[in-house]
Amino acid sequence: MFSTSLFHMSSFLTVLYVVNFLIAFTVIFLEHKNPSKTLAWIMVLFLLPGFGILLYFLFSQNISRQKLFRLTTFEEANISNSLFHQMSDIKNKIYVFARPEAEKWSDMIRLNQTYNWSYFTQDNSLQIFTDGNEKFRSLFADIENASHSINVMYYILKPDTTGRTLMRLLTQKAKEGLEVRLLVDALGGRSLSQQHFDDLKAAGGKVAMFFPLKLKWVNLKLNYRNHRKIVVIDGEIGYIGGFNVANEYVGKSKRFGNWRDTHLRLVGGCVQDLDSRFVLDWRFASKEDLVMAHSFYPLQETGSTTGVQILSCGPDSPNTEIRTAYLKMITSAKKSICIQTPYFIPDESILEALKMAAMSGVDVRVMIPCMPDHMFVYWATYCYAGILLNSGAKVYIYENGFLHAKTITVDDEISSVGSANFDIRSFTLNFEANAMIYDADIAVQMRQIFEEDMRCCRQLTRQAYRNRSLLIKFKESISRLLSELL
Repeated sequence: MFSTSLFHMSSFLTVLYVVNFLIAFTVIFLEHKNPSKTLAWIMVLFLLPGFGILLYFLFSQNISRQKLFRLTTFEEANISNSLFHQMSDIKNKIYVFARPEAEKWSDMIRLNQTYNWSYFTQDNSLQIFTDGNEKFRSLFADIENASHSINVMYYILKPDTTGRTLMRLLTQKAKEGLEVRLLVDALGGRSLSQQHFDDLKAAGGKVAMFFPLKLKWVNLKLNYRNHRKIVVIDGEIGYIGGFNVANEYVGKSKRFGNWRDTHLRLVGGCVQDLDSRFVLDWRFASKEDLVMAHSFYPLQETGSTTGVQILSCGPDSPNTEIRTAYLKMITSAKKSICIQTPYFIPDESILEALKMAAMSGVDVRVMIPCMPDHMFVYWATYCYAGILLNSGAKVYIYENGFLHAKTITVDDEISSVGSANFDIRSFTLNFEANAMIYDADIAVQMRQIFEEDMRCCRQLTRQAYRNRSLLIKFKESISRLLSELL
């Protein structure tokens, strides 16, 4: 009896290690992952046989060759035609820039045009929110005043006081006859049941989930999340940034306390690009044949001159559009770089660019939170922040609650605000959206916000980092080994 059980156990382990070997072989030779990610997966597979296989199937699907978001022939022709003429005018020096900083960064604009199909508009105005209560007061007021359409997309929506308020407002506007669409990521909206949407649907509103569960407890697209936070109201007002919809984002969480984030309210031509991003995501998730606006980029006389490009990226594309934009900003910096991010896990190129900038005399400042919301991610963040110190960069640890802002400002001339963190997940795995802003006044305002936040920080010095405990060093080492998978 004992020998039979031993035989079955031996057979099971043999099969397990054969499957492990086959998956490792697949990782190395067939999926063409980058070397560091390949080594990380091989380590997981062989250190955690069996469980590593489960993790691999849940977190390592390759969807980069899948065409998830499709433009119609008409849309593609109109957008490409508009981009071609704008790029040609800029190249031939006949495009009239409203601001000198936009003209100075025209190579950045060109990069985003060619790499991300991102049109440049300069008839925009924007408002910056760093407090959730102010952001939601503004958003809810705009929803109440909407006259014909409301498109809402969030990564996280919870059925608490804040979430119910949004749902109640959307339901009321649907009852008034407005077109109301709500798109929520299936993982971020996991606390929602279909009953939470009943009133909105009964009122005529439409709801869709991004990458929903195929089986009750299994989601084979678990690792690929729609992390965007976009709202477009009447095609004229747009919101983009870091705030999701839940009580914690208005400072009502005992765990996190004050929630420090950054979000934008936009008015102008860039709102059409935000709406186009929503339409593409909505069409994929809902299968509704929703049509984009027919008049792409009409000339508008708004009196505003803020230049904006809307950037998006995702694992469906082999390009890393937002990462490339970050890299271009860093390598082009001459004076200063201010970064705020809750997760700082840069790839090798971003890390080397920041180190090189700091050693070249650029004032590189990075602000991270003082507390984790994901343990491994936090200690990897702390590790990479420590690496920067040796290059002369300054690291600040925010202590007035949780820092969730995702911003970068360079040379008091150009800024980026959106959903993308400075980590490999945002660069390669999540679906993200950012606003690139070409406006010195806004950049100065962003830098001043950073400096105001510094009052709530302690600076991480090289001495303090060197004196960290052995336990912290161990946590950092494990987390950095897994950083490609976090």
